[in-house]
Amino acid sequence: MNERDLRGLIAAVAAGRLSRRVFVRRLVGLGLTAPFAHLLLADAGLAQTPGAGAYKPKKAGGGGALKTLFWQGATLLNPHFAVGTKDQEGSRIFYEPLAAWDAEGILVPILATKIPGREDGDVAADGRSVIWRLKPGVTWHDGRPFTADDVVFNWEYAADPATAATTIGSYKDVKVEKIDPLTVSVEFARPTPFWADPFVGARGMIIPKHLFEAWKGGNSREAPTNLKPVGTGPYRFVDFKPGDIVRGERNPSYHEANRPHFDTIEMKGGGDAVSAARAVIQTGEYDYAWNLQVEDEILRKLEQSGGARGRVAIVEGGSIEHIQLNATDPWSEVDGERSSAQTTHPLLRDPAVRQALGMLVDRASVQKFIYGRTGVATANFLNNPKRFSSKNTSWELNLDKANQVLEAAGWKRGSDGIRAKDGKQLKFVFQTSINAPRQKTQAIVKQACQKAGIAMELKSITASVYFSSDVANPDTYKKFNADLQMYNTTMGSPDPQTFMRQFVSWEIAAKANKWQGANVTRWHSEAYDAAFRASESELDQAKRALLFIAMNDMAVTSEAVIPVVYRPAVSGLAKNLRANLSGWDNAFADLKDWYREA
Repeated sequence: MNERDLRGLIAAVAAGRLSRRVFVRRLVGLGLTAPFAHLLLADAGLAQTPGAGAYKPKKAGGGGALKTLFWQGATLLNPHFAVGTKDQEGSRIFYEPLAAWDAEGILVPILATKIPGREDGDVAADGRSVIWRLKPGVTWHDGRPFTADDVVFNWEYAADPATAATTIGSYKDVKVEKIDPLTVSVEFARPTPFWADPFVGARGMIIPKHLFEAWKGGNSREAPTNLKPVGTGPYRFVDFKPGDIVRGERNPSYHEANRPHFDTIEMKGGGDAVSAARAVIQTGEYDYAWNLQVEDEILRKLEQSGGARGRVAIVEGGSIEHIQLNATDPWSEVDGERSSAQTTHPLLRDPAVRQALGMLVDRASVQKFIYGRTGVATANFLNNPKRFSSKNTSWELNLDKANQVLEAAGWKRGSDGIRAKDGKQLKFVFQTSINAPRQKTQAIVKQACQKAGIAMELKSITASVYFSSDVANPDTYKKFNADLQMYNTTMGSPDPQTFMRQFVSWEIAAKANKWQGANVTRWHSEAYDAAFRASESELDQAKRALLFIAMNDMAVTSEAVIPVVYRPAVSGLAKNLRANLSGWDNAFADLKDWYREA
């Protein structure tokens, strides 16, 4: 299909001669992805809007309390400081972006009047700028108007290195200008195919200028509003106990008619994923349970038990449960910093050790006996959309080969059975959060490593500590004070640009950036950096996909990470709760439209 044919199909959709569904199917048949097909239509000014009748309530309020369970509780409520999904979700109750990603990877407007497109000139033909038009009449929870000044401020705030925002990667290379009170322009330094990053989705939530302007830069962490949010969202702040509970009440001035349905919302943190699943599916004590990282056998039993009050919802996305190998030395300090980028790991610097570890992860057993339908064994870090999934990689469980590789590299077994070389034994600390599937995965890896002469000390950390935003906490995953660690990372959008930023050298988590950098492994490669920079400005989508595949292959074949299972988003919902969940955005991305059927 050439450009003329493609334009003809888009024109047919605009004229009503061709349905959106058929258009998407044709492009998927040519090897493209559904989200990309939807973005082509959006560029042509044909952005899809939620179907009429999707939301049934005829008035705001009256739904009572919405009770949600998060076995990782939010630790702060400033989206620019969110460490992990739980902080994003807590913030999303109160704050909103200009647009969000729905379950099909379609961009939908939230604080914008519409999605920018090339046909109307809001997305520049050269890919160097995009114009956002803001919704009129939107107010902050304190009654102040939401304007372009707030949008510009968020760019200044997040892009300032002194702020040490976790979102800095989405803002530092752009320039944002106010055109008028309800219009902003985002200008890119180079042609940018993925323009829907700043102000969009989980990294795009907007905070109020009038409450944060005095708390920019170095003192940004001291802002009172970090813990008492004032947003534009469907619920207003009531109470927050870090790591425990977030409470909100219906925003009577919300900018969408008849929303929200619920009078109050509670986001309860702590506990574990199994008890959360039971509280929704079995007892009905709660309406929603987030991230049910529970053995599939348990989930099936809960669903099939007599009188089940809830159900399991599985939504496609791009999340990956993986093991990270620390490229730096976690056992020495440089200027008071462990795992400093100025060091290299004394054992994992050896490619033979990394290669052997990759062959000692029994992904098939992890899928079969732990995750089932909720986790698919994979050799790729980037798995979805399928257009970006590499066919160049493979995985194997091969104890004999792992032993041979180590032996050939000079790692000899001692009297205790542990391999050593140059006086250094192959002993590792392998950490993750406390969660039954993760502890069972750790045990599977440890058992295989023992057979290869590798000693593995397992460390399990309470989730609220492991995923904490406290920069003084030594046990966070971003500090990475261990040799190996495991967790799940979410994709956040159907475009891999932000997701694959996790391996670029300028995002290495360090003391200098308060450990907010996205590159937790500290691994870096000039070839990877070059491929990533090329992807940022490559407008040919086929060539761009190949760049992401190459990046995936570099990270995986170097064993910077060992992918374990691709994980769709798994949640528990009360049978009468209607919630549009997206695997490409936060669970609360469409919270305004959640309702309970009578």
